[in-house]
Amino acid sequence: MKTILILGGTTEARQLAGRLAMRASVTLSLAGRTESPVAQGVPVRVGGFGGADGLASYIRETGTDLLIDATHPYAARISANAAQAARLSRVPILALRRPGWKPVEGDRWIEVDAVGAAVQALGDTPRRVFLALGRQEVAAFEAAAQHHYLIRSVDPIEPKLAVPDADYLLARGPFGEPDERALLSEQRIEIVVSKNSGGVATYGKIAAARALGIEVIMVRRPALPEVLSAETVEALGAMVDHFVEPAAERGV
Repeated sequence: MKTILILGGTTEARQLAGRLAMRASVTLSLAGRTESPVAQGVPVRVGGFGGADGLASYIRETGTDLLIDATHPYAARISANAAQAARLSRVPILALRRPGWKPVEGDRWIEVDAVGAAVQALGDTPRRVFLALGRQEVAAFEAAAQHHYLIRSVDPIEPKLAVPDADYLLARGPFGEPDERALLSEQRIEIVVSKNSGGVATYGKIAAARALGIEVIMVRRPALPEVLSAETVEALGAMVDHFVEPAAERGV
């Protein structure tokens, strides 16, 4: 039985692990940034590896046959380390590359390259801002303390932002458009700050902002290493099947 290491952190990583668990020995690695991750259904490793060299050593020590990068689209450093570790350990690597969202008619996007630029794009005039970002990014908005912030996260923001006016909402997606529209309306949100995460689980806020005519500051994705990849769990699963199952057994 082949041994597969999946670098996770997305819903798709969990789905992929479940799909492959009956055909291979699968371990799902999580960075540990979420305090209470949902049950995964396969053995889970939590924590970093110590860069590309550490990951390569782990791959060799565990006899891993295939590395899969199914991390968040913004986990650029982890993806770079994964590609380098695969080269160092001489194991094949596949990646799950979820497509990003594209603006459609009615969207009012302001696209920026980094969270710092998103802070600047809010402007000087106080506004009611919905921060739909990870815990690691929201601290940057302390530099624009004149705004009111609604901050949603899976885990509590600790320490809280050093701003005079902020509300915190603990919630785990998926978030549908009707609920997001109600939230934006009730909170009188004037602008949304979001990463271009792609997928359907968190697209509701984008659709809701479009319906309400609200601006969205969209942080563009970072550049990721070029490795063999697929856009969906199903497509990547089919690629892994060809790796796990010898051609003779597939009737080829």
